[in-house]
Amino acid sequence: MSSLNDFSQYISENAETLSAEVVESVVQEMKLDIPEWEKEQATQMYVELLGFFGKFLREDRFEVPESLIEWSKKNAEMQVASGGKISEIVVRYPATRQVFSELFTRLSLKFGLTVVENAKATRDINAILDVSLNETFYAFERLSERYQAETQMELLNLSAPIVPVLEDVVVLPLIGVIDSYRIAHIMDNVIPRIAEKNVQHVITDFSGVLTIDDQIAQSLQQIGSTLQLMGIHVIIAGLRPDLVQTIVHSGIDMLDTDAYATVKQALESVK
Repeated sequence: MSSLNDFSQYISENAETLSAEVVESVVQEMKLDIPEWEKEQATQMYVELLGFFGKFLREDRFEVPESLIEWSKKNAEMQVASGGKISEIVVRYPATRQVFSELFTRLSLKFGLTVVENAKATRDINAILDVSLNETFYAFERLSERYQAETQMELLNLSAPIVPVLEDVVVLPLIGVIDSYRIAHIMDNVIPRIAEKNVQHVITDFSGVLTIDDQIAQSLQQIGSTLQLMGIHVIIAGLRPDLVQTIVHSGIDMLDTDAYATVKQALESVK
């Protein structure tokens, strides 16, 4: 047992040197081009990991350090923020396993560990790396979903911004492809914000709309009717011939709606 204790103590006492060796070996093995700060961060994490690992080997218990879980989550967070792929992290794990295996085998020979003791040390470090990989996966998925939802909301806000132009007039530019998701966003988020502004006129600008279909045209009429029921005068601007045809084919009667070729003309009518 003393050989395993010596092995464990050596790992704990030389964690910094061994960690730097692990990181450098993985970088060289995979021919990675990563910044120095990232190497230092990985080295520091392995210092904590090996220090902890040596301790629980001596105490004959298995436990995953919280610092490793936090490091794994931070790895995922940086990957999501940079727009990277989870595969860029995952591909490093096999090389890391190999480096640890070779390191432990070399130290096992040095301290006279049995085959069983060497296998236990290698198995335990691989189990810890598995936990790290799983935590990275889970964190990446959660953060990706949240990031995509936030990005989608930002795009929705940009696709239907409220632009005040006069004291009681706002322009609602519709931009891009108008689909059911954006219609729901306008109904649930944009209309309540317009109501809060106590405006009398809303100029809905269609000049930036790429395309709409019959169903969306019906929904747009519903939005206009909702605003009118709130006592707001709705004016349409920027309808191209193809959009007009879609509206006509959908059976919507817009003869009583004020419509102008441009926002400028619509503003002049309000003045």
